[in-house]
Amino acid sequence: MGQGRKYSNEFLNIGVDARALGLSKAVVASAQDVTAAYWNPAGLTAIKEGWQAAAMHAEYFASIAQYDYAGFATPIDATSTAAVTVIRFGVDDILDTTELIDENGNVDYDRITRFSAADYALLASYARASQKIEGLSYGANAKLIYRQIGDYANAIGFGFDVGVQYSLGKWRLGANLRDVTSTFNAWSYNDEKIAEAFSDGRNELPTENLELTIPRLLLGGGRSFQLNDKYSLHAELAADITFDGQRNTLVTAHFGNIDPAIGVELGYRNFVFLRAGAGNTQRQRDFNNNLSYAVQPNLGIGFLYRGISIDYALTNIGSATGALYSNIFSVKFDFARFKRG
Repeated sequence: MGQGRKYSNEFLNIGVDARALGLSKAVVASAQDVTAAYWNPAGLTAIKEGWQAAAMHAEYFASIAQYDYAGFATPIDATSTAAVTVIRFGVDDILDTTELIDENGNVDYDRITRFSAADYALLASYARASQKIEGLSYGANAKLIYRQIGDYANAIGFGFDVGVQYSLGKWRLGANLRDVTSTFNAWSYNDEKIAEAFSDGRNELPTENLELTIPRLLLGGGRSFQLNDKYSLHAELAADITFDGQRNTLVTAHFGNIDPAIGVELGYRNFVFLRAGAGNTQRQRDFNNNLSYAVQPNLGIGFLYRGISIDYALTNIGSATGALYSNIFSVKFDFARFKRG
């Protein structure tokens, strides 16, 4: 039995790349490097020569959860590009006390073990520039997902994303339809281990073994400005549209929910970049039923030198209601640019 889950595979919506997170994820139209494999695979066509690689490590919830990302992209020919992305989000060293008490009813701390609960994703991406429409590119991801909760349960899933980008002068438009065919996770359980953990009878044993991730649509539009010979500016608007039931977003309607975001990036000599963004707008009501809105701000800075990008973002993945902020660092390497010097 399967059903659409509102937060199924939610680890794939956290985001990669400190630049993108500093811009509040408003990069669907402008992502045109190795990280485009995650944000919008169509943007990979901007990689014309050499290869690119990227990596990011982040810690959330007071370093309880670890998030790791690595990506690699290279052109196949003059019009197409391929990429591979690996993502892991996990909590390690969880204490397992299900066997704390031995068969004689005695507490034995030596029987405590540890396990991990982790989610993995492997994305294989392909993008191609249109030969008929100038400025148009399109791409797709094939996603393989593996989720494991110690020896208790594991799941394997598979899904697809499709994306397009269109450039007209300094304007850029983008769209990415994630989980276009719905992404499934097929769970298998260790019945013996689960029965032991639920032996007190206060919790129900899991009965479903298939869950579906409903498609979501990411839209973006932005423009780049060359202010003078030293300064440049890029501004982008984005919208995350979900169709899995009512969410606490800025716009909620029968057809879906719209979570808008805006990001602005100021560049100096194509060397230093200052970034700011706002998103994750939520409606809040106090005890007097007065309505207010909470917006999550994000800040970032980046440095680019000879194809090496080092980026930092002050952001978080929680709600706009007081979650602790996180420091995000990422690095990217463009071999072709590094080779040119």
